[in-house]
Amino acid sequence: MRNTVPAVTALFWVTKLLTTAMGETASDFLVKTIDPVVAVGGAFILFAIALGLQFAVRRYIPWVYWSAVLMVAVFGTMVADVLHVELGVPYLVSTVVFAVVLAVVFVLWYATQRTLSVHKIDTPARQVFYWCAVLATFALGTAVGDLTATTLGLGYFASALLFGILFAVPGVAYRWWGLGATAAFWTAYVLTRPFGASLSDGFAVSHARGGLALGTAPVSLVLLAAIVVCVAVLSVHHRRDARPLGVMPIPSGAGDVRADS
Repeated sequence: MRNTVPAVTALFWVTKLLTTAMGETASDFLVKTIDPVVAVGGAFILFAIALGLQFAVRRYIPWVYWSAVLMVAVFGTMVADVLHVELGVPYLVSTVVFAVVLAVVFVLWYATQRTLSVHKIDTPARQVFYWCAVLATFALGTAVGDLTATTLGLGYFASALLFGILFAVPGVAYRWWGLGATAAFWTAYVLTRPFGASLSDGFAVSHARGGLALGTAPVSLVLLAAIVVCVAVLSVHHRRDARPLGVMPIPSGAGDVRADS
């Protein structure tokens, strides 16, 4: 099995932020448009299909990987929201719970695999740990974003600004202060969720809630279009990078040249 997750590039982070943003607005749209039980059940089915397809492939395929990430974003958001809206769990409590869950995943991952590197997701066990961590980061990020925006009263755009600044810190620490690459990656990965979700909520929710009232459906469609473009570009780059070195395209008609010419 080759590494089944993408290289960490600037476009990776852009696409990740877009999926977190769409996960928030798409989840809100679905649970408020159709029956919440049907919405959550349908999202779970699509989530299971997308993740099953990701586990079935033996290498990184951009559209498969990002489909799984997008469905994790949607379903993970629903899980966090159900805990608060339906079960009445405060955002502070769910934040702590999901942080503990993520810590447990990391501890078990490292204890059994001796690495948390995303450059070595090349066995079934590491895939399981990776996607458990991804799901936990989405749920944690959703709870943290809602905690700052609503419980602490910062509002969506102020929360987006806060998490945008925090998102940049691991990269700066990695480049200039000696923070390890794996620690920098997972810290930034967690922060993409509240950053993207707070920003998309700011555009989508009503004026009464501090947003621009553009609507969850239009914002979700715009984000989906942007994700499709990013994945298309990532696919082109992946095919180009996967081409063996030294292999030149065969010119048209080359096969017609006779051996005795």
